Amino acid sequence: MSAERPSLPPVRLNSEAELARDALAAPLFVRAVRLARWAGPDTRVGAGGELAEAQLPAAAEHLDLPADEDGAAYASEAWRLAVDTGLLDVTDPEEGADESTDGETEGTVTTGENLALLTGGSPQDVLSIWLDGLDAVHADATAPVLDDFADLVGEDGSIDFDALDWDPEAEAEFLDGVLGNLYLLTLADNGAGEGPVPLPALAASMIVPDDMGEPTDDILEQVSEAMMRLDDQFRLLEPIGIVEYHPVDEALLVEEGEAADASAADASAAGADDEDVTRYGMVKLTPLGLYGIRARMLEAGVDAPAVGDLAGKGADALLDGIAHYPESAARAEVKLWLAEYGAGSAVSAAAELLAAARGADEGAPLRRLHCQQALALAGPSAEPAVRAVLGDPELGGLARVWLAERGEADVPAPPEAMIFWLAIDTIAAQLDADGELDELQGLIEGLSAQHSGFFDEVWRVDHPATADVLEAMGRLHSDKKAAKDARKAAFKARSRAGG
Repeated sequence: MSAERPSLPPVRLNSEAELARDALAAPLFVRAVRLARWAGPDTRVGAGGELAEAQLPAAAEHLDLPADEDGAAYASEAWRLAVDTGLLDVTDPEEGADESTDGETEGTVTTGENLALLTGGSPQDVLSIWLDGLDAVHADATAPVLDDFADLVGEDGSIDFDALDWDPEAEAEFLDGVLGNLYLLTLADNGAGEGPVPLPALAASMIVPDDMGEPTDDILEQVSEAMMRLDDQFRLLEPIGIVEYHPVDEALLVEEGEAADASAADASAAGADDEDVTRYGMVKLTPLGLYGIRARMLEAGVDAPAVGDLAGKGADALLDGIAHYPESAARAEVKLWLAEYGAGSAVSAAAELLAAARGADEGAPLRRLHCQQALALAGPSAEPAVRAVLGDPELGGLARVWLAERGEADVPAPPEAMIFWLAIDTIAAQLDADGELDELQGLIEGLSAQHSGFFDEVWRVDHPATADVLEAMGRLHSDKKAAKDARKAAFKARSRAGG
């Protein structure tokens, strides 16, 4: 069988040490750490672990925040993160505990075990704590927006949650979908999509059906509403370090904080110029964001590979794993795999690669192609292992190519049968790789032109993909006579194989 294609391209992550430094520098995380070190035996907390309201001014002052409502809100947010990430441990008040002078029942707070790990632990420890913080901020970002909390409180003091019209699973799924699309856009075209993404385009990617031509007014209104919600969410997510966010221009917001125009969505759909689009918000994943979103996707069971995942694994896992990687990512993965093997073990590494390249299954031609490319990175010391397979019917052709590319003068001429077999194998690999059509067409025409009477002989090749390759040559060859000869040869190959 052909190797299963990953649902996402492989991501190149920064080292764990670099990512841990980024995590420790995230503004919200910095404030949480500072508050965790500031808290002491006299710090008062409420029954839910929140910092007592009377303590907020002192906490805000410690964080160099303004002495106003915004400063208090930022301090409260940092405190919650410190508790959620285990930098602080809060003990709930015992039943019947005394109330404070302002009527609040108090708990106690002590330093959490995780605080020491930030300085004495490993980068993995830091990132694990930071990921807990990301989960907490993600939950805050998908919480309901309470315009008037008093309207939700009944006469008996109970809260009418049904009146919120809030589906927590749907909200979380939508934000995860947006972050997943942003992740994919960041990895697009081998990293060429690393620039910021307009917020209307990101919202539209979740709302506008793929098969819709001109969006309807209703769809545009939904996109605009989603965009305004995302604006709030990215403002919350930026301080934890996963995105760089240029928010929506305040001038575009109308009274009571509602979305101004459906023109926000329209701007994206109509291809407004860059200056206009930036007014509607621009967002970009940071290297730490790539790490964090990938970690969340892996936890959700999404296949999200990273370059370096295959280092230390067997050659079979390597060749299958990189089967559908972009070329640059495949090269990087192979280099890491070879480095793991060690510079003095090139012969053993090459022998393992060649052994893993054998096979008659559907994915074998692509494995052999990547084996050949991996051997090119292994260097001249792999030569003994390559020469050892010169007589192998499956590997002898690629071995000769490798030696010839290195300028070796004593490369034995291949038997004619091996030439035809290698041609079929090479085209089968490229068909599986889904390469550029022009390149594939050039390969087909070049290989078939190298031997007079190619189609008179090639149908006899004992290769599982012979008939399929000849049918593809019949479709893609630009010369009508050659295409017809290829189709005839495919028919003969199928008849010979009994199919």
